Amino acid sequence: MKRLFILIIMSIFTIFSAGSAMAHYGMLIPSDSMVMQDDDRTINLKLSFSHPFEGEGMELVKPVVFGVMANGKKVNLLNALKETKVMEHTAWETSYKINRPGVYMFYMEPKPYWEPAEDCYIVHYTKTVVTAFGDDEGWDQEIGLKTEIVPLSKPYGLYTGNVFQGIVKLDGKPVPFCEVEVEYYNKDGKAKAPTDYMVTQTIKADVSGVFTYAAPKAGWWGFAALNTSDKKIKGKDVEIGAVLWVKFHDWK
Repeated sequence: MKRLFILIIMSIFTIFSAGSAMAHYGMLIPSDSMVMQDDDRTINLKLSFSHPFEGEGMELVKPVVFGVMANGKKVNLLNALKETKVMEHTAWETSYKINRPGVYMFYMEPKPYWEPAEDCYIVHYTKTVVTAFGDDEGWDQEIGLKTEIVPLSKPYGLYTGNVFQGIVKLDGKPVPFCEVEVEYYNKDGKAKAPTDYMVTQTIKADVSGVFTYAAPKAGWWGFAALNTSDKKIKGKDVEIGAVLWVKFHDWK
């Protein structure tokens, strides 16, 4: 009986230890972040919710908001979404044709996700930036989301090892000392973390809300700046995340 009790306690500890290493991420991944003259002008975008390093997906119901801001104008793309699967869970996708030079900021606001392990709801305002045909003006513009990461480095055309900086904003104002979680999209599952501590890296913004990170590997990296909403849902706290996905490239 004593042995059974110990096994139960150890199992519970293992579950919570493993869970603590996994960070949630809204994901918005385009098929290309830099569209050049000879490239296919139609990009595919996949929207999902997951633990990107471990490759463990979660259900994403159809978002509340999905759109693109280009040349200062916003376009609603919500009705263009089609249901698909990412990491064996419900996700969404669409194709978007780029007809003119510019910087295209894609963004989504999901419905609140209930996370019983954290006893709170989660809403990740997620965005990514695509540039086209040599135009790179406006990559540092704000979309105007409840919370968002405004890049201080171009969020494309980055080599592995380049420093990337962003400023965390909430209701349009910088968030001093905000916690930012950083995680690699381990799409093919080949990357292995030496320990659970290496799955999600955590950094903090400075007094001005600015954070700095240098990606050690090529691929898509997610930055999630986390805060607690001033409003509750059914009496429960709401974690609101400003999520930005950025792709880094190897030097060749």
